[in-house]
Amino acid sequence: MMDLARLASKRKNIVLRERSLGAMRRFFREQGFLEVATPLLNPSVIPEDHIHPVETEAGFLLPSPEIHMKRFLAAGYEKIFQIGPCFRSGERGEQHLPEFTMLEWYRAEEDYRALAEDCERLLQAVSQDLIGGARIEYRGDTIDLEPTWQRMTVRDAFLEHAGWDPLAEQDPQRFEQDLAEKVVPALDRGKPVFLIDFPAYEASLARKKSEDPRAAERIELFAGGLELANGFSELIDPEEQRQRFEETNARRSARGERSFPLPEKFLSFLSDLPPSAGIALGIDRMVMLFAGAAHIDEVIALVPEDL
Repeated sequence: MMDLARLASKRKNIVLRERSLGAMRRFFREQGFLEVATPLLNPSVIPEDHIHPVETEAGFLLPSPEIHMKRFLAAGYEKIFQIGPCFRSGERGEQHLPEFTMLEWYRAEEDYRALAEDCERLLQAVSQDLIGGARIEYRGDTIDLEPTWQRMTVRDAFLEHAGWDPLAEQDPQRFEQDLAEKVVPALDRGKPVFLIDFPAYEASLARKKSEDPRAAERIELFAGGLELANGFSELIDPEEQRQRFEETNARRSARGERSFPLPEKFLSFLSDLPPSAGIALGIDRMVMLFAGAAHIDEVIALVPEDL
């Protein structure tokens, strides 16, 4: 009965997880957000370079609810959030599971800067609820969650820690490797850090910066070496988005990977979106941070090997 003993040993973290979910929901409701629910299955997916969806006979298990949530924005909803399961094939490791829990939220008439402020206030609110303060211990590091957190451009981070300019050199494979091996390990461990303004070739659904179209208005949040959130100012031009999807499919095919039919319904309402911004936060990783957990399995009741 080792699986039951393992489940019993996780009680403290499972309780912490439930309290975190309650604190997040309170935060968003106090900020005037509406919680929504969207289907997990869909006949099409958004083509992305680094994400491999799970396919069933009934359709795709979505890797993110964005394909449906953005329809709410097009219909006039201004501030929405959703908490639920997401699915990605082939992801298993210390920080990855094929089924995981995501918090995703959107703001109409805002850009990615508002999302960064949301993240600061959200994690501070969760921390206050869980421990009554804003300083947490994570694997030997003391992390201060009091705003304001550092914003560092991807260009500056790569020039300082990897020795090259990803806006001047378009090298996606080198970018991903250096981000994981050189840049993220060098980020400040005492405070969360936002990397902002990613290369346009690393932001398939993000709006390009008007002052420098080599970069896109995308942010990623890191704390304690964990990537917690990824968001951006939304691209709302359906023709440009269609072209990006086609280019992504071409790259996937060139690598011997499957390409996907374009999500035509998604493209059909994209032009109805107001200027907007959206972000996804990995709840499992956030709970890891507050629990001091080294492995994602420590904060999940039942993992694939238990089933």
